[in-house]
Amino acid sequence: MTAMSSEVRTLHVSSLHLAAVPAAVSVSRWFVRQVLRHWKLDDQIDDAALMMSELVSNAIKATGFQGRQPKLWEITAHHIIAIQLRVVDGALYIEVWDPSLLSPVKQTVTAEDEGGRGLHLVEALAKDWGIYRPPAGGKIVWAKVLLITPPHPALDESTLQLRAPVETEPPHGPVREQASTALLQRVLDGLRQLL
Repeated sequence: MTAMSSEVRTLHVSSLHLAAVPAAVSVSRWFVRQVLRHWKLDDQIDDAALMMSELVSNAIKATGFQGRQPKLWEITAHHIIAIQLRVVDGALYIEVWDPSLLSPVKQTVTAEDEGGRGLHLVEALAKDWGIYRPPAGGKIVWAKVLLITPPHPALDESTLQLRAPVETEPPHGPVREQASTALLQRVLDGLRQLL
C-alpha cells in the first residue's frame, strides 16, 4: 500500500431542490447556515451564505420568476434549481444547478449601480470558481473555498433534517431528477480527480 492510497479522504455532501422563485435566495442562505453549523464549519458560514445567495440569484434570473412570487400552478419543471454543499478533503464547494445553458456573465459595474456585483463577490471570496456542464444537462456554477479545519459533524448517527418552506418546494418530475443526476455527476467527477 502506497502512502497516497492510505490517506484518509473526507467527503460530506448535502443538497436541496428549490423552485426558482425569489424566496429561494433566503432559503439557500438558511440551508448553508444549517449544513455548515452541522459540519462544525461555523467560520465559513457568512462567506459561503453570501456566495450561495449570489449564485442562486443568478440561477433565478436564468430560469425563474424575477420580482414576484408565482402561484404554485405557474411553477413548471423549467423553474427548478438545485443547490449543493460539498466538502472533499480540504475544500468546500458551493454549487448551484439550473437547467439553462446560458453562462452567467460578470458585469461591468459603477459605484452607482445597485446590482451586478454577484460574480465579482464570488470571485473575491472563493479560491476558484467556474461553470461545469454535466452530461445530464443544464449547468452547475460552483465556487471553491479552502478550509483551515476539516468538517467534524457529530458521530451520533443523527442526520441533518432540512425542511424547506412548502412554497419553495418544486414539483417532482424529470427536471428534478436531472438536477439530482447533474449534482451527483459533479461529485463523482470531483472524486475521480482525487485519484
